[in-house]
Amino acid sequence: MTNAIKNKLKIKDQKAKKIAIFVMDTFGYETRIIDNILKPSERQLFYMLEAEGFLTTGRERSRLHDGREWMTHYWTLKQIEIHRFAKNKMTRKFKDKIIMHTAKLSNPSVYNSLSEDIWLTRKILNH
Repeated sequence: MTNAIKNKLKIKDQKAKKIAIFVMDTFGYETRIIDNILKPSERQLFYMLEAEGFLTTGRERSRLHDGREWMTHYWTLKQIEIHRFAKNKMTRKFKDKIIMHTAKLSNPSVYNSLSEDIWLTRKILNH
């Protein structure tokens, strides 16, 4: 999990490890957990991880003994994606440089006129 977080989010080892430990401690030996065990700040982290492709959400309806319906929200680890992120040795930074270099070569008059700030904004928005 640490390698996946480090590769995908491009953050330092210590911070990636801290996030990974929290996620793995929260899930324990399960791949799915109920949402109501999370504090609001923890839920925010999970939403961020969902946006990056690490987690997905779901819900189930069940009927209580008195006939009322109960909705249970849960989080699920996207194990295949996490393994793919962990094995990904080429980080986004290098991919973006390759894409930028290729784009600049394909139409130099347009791409060479763009400032470095625009390239950085594109990089942030696409990831």
